[in-house]
This record gives sequence, structure tokens and C-alpha cells, in this order.
Amino acid sequence: MAASPKGVPNSTPIFAAQAEGALVTDVDGNTFIDFAGGIGVMNLGHRNPDVVAAIRDQLDKFTHTCFASMPHEPFVALAEKLNAITPGTFAKKTMFVNSGAEAVENAIKIARYVTGRQGIIAFEHAFHGRTLLAMSLTSKIKPYKYGFGAFIPEVYRLPYPYAYRWYGPQPTDWKKEYTRIFDQLFAAHAAPDKIAALIIEPILGEGGFVQAPAEALHAMQEICRQHGIVFIADEIQTGFYRTGKLFASEHSGIEPDIIITAKSLASGLPLSAVTARAELIDKVHEGGLGGTYGGNPLACVAALATLAAMEKLELGKKAIEIGEITRQRFSTIMKKSSKIGEIRGIGAMNAIEFVTNRQSKEPDKVAASTVQKKCYELGLIALTAGTYSNVIRTLMPLVITPQQLNEGLEVLETVILALGN
Repeated sequence: MAASPKGVPNSTPIFAAQAEGALVTDVDGNTFIDFAGGIGVMNLGHRNPDVVAAIRDQLDKFTHTCFASMPHEPFVALAEKLNAITPGTFAKKTMFVNSGAEAVENAIKIARYVTGRQGIIAFEHAFHGRTLLAMSLTSKIKPYKYGFGAFIPEVYRLPYPYAYRWYGPQPTDWKKEYTRIFDQLFAAHAAPDKIAALIIEPILGEGGFVQAPAEALHAMQEICRQHGIVFIADEIQTGFYRTGKLFASEHSGIEPDIIITAKSLASGLPLSAVTARAELIDKVHEGGLGGTYGGNPLACVAALATLAAMEKLELGKKAIEIGEITRQRFSTIMKKSSKIGEIRGIGAMNAIEFVTNRQSKEPDKVAASTVQKKCYELGLIALTAGTYSNVIRTLMPLVITPQQLNEGLEVLETVILALGN
């Protein structure tokens, strides 16, 4: 495009004109089933009427003050809501910024400030954003990191418990395995009293929708507690019922010291949150946190309306139903196609990993990109993922109708089987 740089890609060459629920209509009048949801932003669906009404009502009051110069009620009400619903029975406080990457940056700032340490533990296959610190934590080189270094120092990367692509035989005891991995890290790379934080996605997002076993997460949390390391859960893509629960951390029962949310929090308005133990975040000096647009009143009222509508529509139940139908269909497709190495998922967060050969597990990026292209040609917006770009992931709005879901899955099956064996 003449007006925008090629560095900002367009995986689906469709110009949106209108969207409603799980459907998007382009400028040419073609309607598509949306399995992308703005990359996990539209869990509640496009243009939910309660959210639209809340935004319109706020427009008649004021659109901006900057909370640091003049507080407003929507900011406080939303902070109270997130403090109440995020995992952990301890006292919490919440701050708001604009993007997932900003939330990551602020979570690390808080951890470094309160511990007086510099080191950060991150994981292979992770995605935490595109700003310098967040990009340093992100694992995938192309397209996210290539040519943009040097990156921040003292990031220590550990293997994510990605069972399908584990180094060697899959562990039978994930707690024992991660105790060993951390012992090695602390002996050979960084002393534990120099590590400020560990940041992990309970389920990989951009990395391919891989769920970390509960035993591994509990082992990590226990080690962090033992050494005074701040445990940060990045729930930017997994949050707000995508997995069937409000947050993915609930599946394992972990209680992060800091939880980061964004994407579906405000149904498309730019808003992210850092919810932390009060005793940690309150140690930061006045003026050390904040930003001009963080907690914009329009975004805050949109988020409050989004959370209320999600509860009213019981989106957790809907996510589970969507997931059961999707995985059953994926299983049927896998029996017919040797191009699929693994299917996986929880709730409505599901993925197909493509390989050239099931025995070698060689990633097949071409198959995934072909599926994505052929899908939009047949009226389905799909997304790829994975470190090797060989995964198709599902991020359909949770308000999708059974008919729309089945039609979208039918397109996926048709396209995948057309790849041949």
C-alpha cells in the first residue's frame, strides 16, 4: 500500500467496512466468518450493543483527563473490578496503560524496583510484545526481533514445557524436571538473588497455543516464592474466558504476583492492565508509574461494559462448548490428513500444528500459510501462529453462532484436505 510501510503486514487482504458478532463485511460487500477476532481482542464479539452504548454515553461526558492530573470514576471502578476477579486472595491494585507491550514493560519495572534486581527469566516460544524490553523477552526472531537489536541484557531464557517439541523424551514429572532446569540456571548462568522476575504465558499465544502443565507452573511459582522472584503471568491473549475460565491461570491454580491483561479487556479499545499484589506495586514511588492515555475513560467504560456482558452471556460456558465442537472436528480432520502433527487446545483456544512428516515433526510453514490464504478465499478469516509459523489457531468471538462455527470449521476441513497427503 502506498500510504503505509511494508513493515506493517496484512495477512488477510480484506478491508473491513462493517462487523457484527462473529461476522465481518468488507468494502466490496463480502461477508466473512471471523476466526481471528482482531488477534484475540473480540471475545465478546464485534459491536456488542452494551459496550457501544457505554462508549456513547461516556462521549457525552468527557473523553480524556489523564488520570494522573485529574482522576475519574471509570478508572477506579475498573481497577476495583480487576482486583476482585483476578486470581489470588491477597490485596491487589491495578494500573492501566494502552497496549500489551506497555503492560509487560510496567510489570518488569515494578519487579525490578521492588526487588532491586535486574535479571528476568523468560521462555522459548514466548511472545510479550514489540517494544524494546518486551521484544527482548519475545522468543521468535523473524519477524519480531530480526535487525532490531541490541536487546536488553540479563534476560535468561528457559525451555517452555512444550511437550510436542520437548528436547528428548517428554518428562513424566514436570515438577522434578523444572527443579532441575532452575538448579542449572542458578548454578551456571545467574544467581537467584539477581533475578527480579519470571514472566510466562500459562498458555502460549503467538507461540502456538501450548498449555503449560499445572505441575510445571506450580514448580516455577514455588521456586520464585523461595527466592523472592516476582512471578508474572502474561494473560494478554488467554484472558477473559478464551480458555473457558476467566483467566488461564485458574486451570492450574497458580496465583501470580502480577497478572497482565489486555486484548479482549475492552472489546477493541486500546487498554491494558497490570494487576499486582498491593504490597509490591505500592512500593513504587509516586510518579514512577503512569502515562498520558493509560486508563482513558472511553476504554474504561468499554471494559466495564465488556466484563458485565461477558458474565451475562456466560461466555465461559460458550467457550467450553465451542472448544468441544472444534477439537472434535480437528480430530476428524487429523485422521484424514497426515499434514497434521498435533491438535491441542482448551476452551475456545485451539490449534492445529502442521508438519511435513509426523515422525520427524518437521514444521510445515507452507501448509499453514496456504490454509490461511485459501480460507479467506472461501470466506473464513484465519490466523497462523507458532515459532515456525506452522500453526493455525482459533480466536473466534465467543458469541459465534453454532451455524457460523460449523460453517467455519467446514471451510477449514475443506482447505486442509485439499493440501493432500
